[in-house]
Amino acid sequence: MKAVRLHAFGGPEVLRYEEAPKPEIKAGEVLVRVHAVGINPPDWYLRDGYKSLPPEWRPSVTMPLILGTDVSGVVEAVAPDVQGFTVGEEVFGMVRFPSLEESRAYAEYVAAPATDLAHKPAGISHVQAAGAPMSGLTVWQYLIELGHAEVNPFQPEPHRPVPLGGKRVLVNGAAGGVGHLAVQVAKWQGAYVIAVASGRQEALLRELGTDEFIDYTKTPAEEVVQEVDLVLDTLGGPSTGRFLRTLKRGGALFPVFLGFADAEEAAQRGITVSMTQVRSNGSQLAELGRLLAAGTVRVVIDSTFPLAQARQAHERAAHGHIQGKIVLTVV
Repeated sequence: MKAVRLHAFGGPEVLRYEEAPKPEIKAGEVLVRVHAVGINPPDWYLRDGYKSLPPEWRPSVTMPLILGTDVSGVVEAVAPDVQGFTVGEEVFGMVRFPSLEESRAYAEYVAAPATDLAHKPAGISHVQAAGAPMSGLTVWQYLIELGHAEVNPFQPEPHRPVPLGGKRVLVNGAAGGVGHLAVQVAKWQGAYVIAVASGRQEALLRELGTDEFIDYTKTPAEEVVQEVDLVLDTLGGPSTGRFLRTLKRGGALFPVFLGFADAEEAAQRGITVSMTQVRSNGSQLAELGRLLAAGTVRVVIDSTFPLAQARQAHERAAHGHIQGKIVLTVV
């Protein structure tokens, strides 16, 4: 089969479109003929050797390596012990995350644990479905239900979502992959949503249900927003502490990426700060799939590239200001 493989760490130029062995399924697995692949930040974190992570957190990997986790496609084969999927059905899923070395989604075929997959929602394309898994599950596990009992690598206690109905929720990075889905899921739950993004994203975010929009290029959100119940900062990093001043006492700040360093101020303000690591979960994806099928939530596509042009897709990602998701298509 054709696949995009990594033989060494580096920039987008190290991605090689080449022949690779077609996977064979084991017990509990489904072989998927891939039609589309969603790309996500962990893809380029791995590609560049996890430079953004502390050295002690960088896992060792074996080269060559096929990148990627998010797929949509058609069932090609099913292990004898698998129930619930049959050959010819359309499926989508986030494969084996957070075990990036075993995900192997940038390819014509992927062998996936059946528990990582869900039936693709009717009425949406493979491109849209491939854009949903990691971003959608991140939103689900941060905002709706954690859905697992694995040890949290980011904090001693498990992450706990908070009720959203009737609450004021601020989403930073609201036009990105996680952000634009978070806006819609929060609205579905009955929240008043404040979206923070660049001005050119306002029309889209209003269309997706945003109640209030802040153009961060003109006005820092922390200077004009107060008394919100929850901030989901999809960008995270060292600057995420600035959102503490937007929150009411008893509120919560959920950074999606590492870097929060203002624990003392959070404690003084009575604010809960919590993170988690998204994990593959086919049953949660099926719940999200029902929202996608109903049109309650939709996946916005920034751009698509053929699988052979994975390098160009990563270059697009590096330019930033992504509106929704970047997806690779597989003929």
